[in-house]
Amino acid sequence: MAKEKVPTMTKADLVNVIAEKSELSKKDSEKALSAALSAITEALVKGERVQIVGFGTFEVRNKQERTVINPSTKEKTIAPARKSPAFKAGKALKDAVDVK
Repeated sequence: MAKEKVPTMTKADLVNVIAEKSELSKKDSEKALSAALSAITEALVKGERVQIVGFGTFEVRNKQERTVINPSTKEKTIAPARKSPAFKAGKALKDAVDVK
């Protein structure tokens, strides 16, 4: 059973959509998108949550140290604790995606 190929929107595609919807130039749209992504990244690095009402919340979650098994050698090793970015979709986004 083959997996269905899901279309992917690239950063360039997103810049084009932003330019079209906002009537900004592509250059200004790319600057705005880069600034927004940079601001979100900087906040996460500081340990802050970024909540965009109606869209979702970006946050950093702590992953515990755990034992993992190398599938080729069956050797057990320890995966160290780490921090990982996470996104939780807001109700409006969930409802928009789950249109029946």
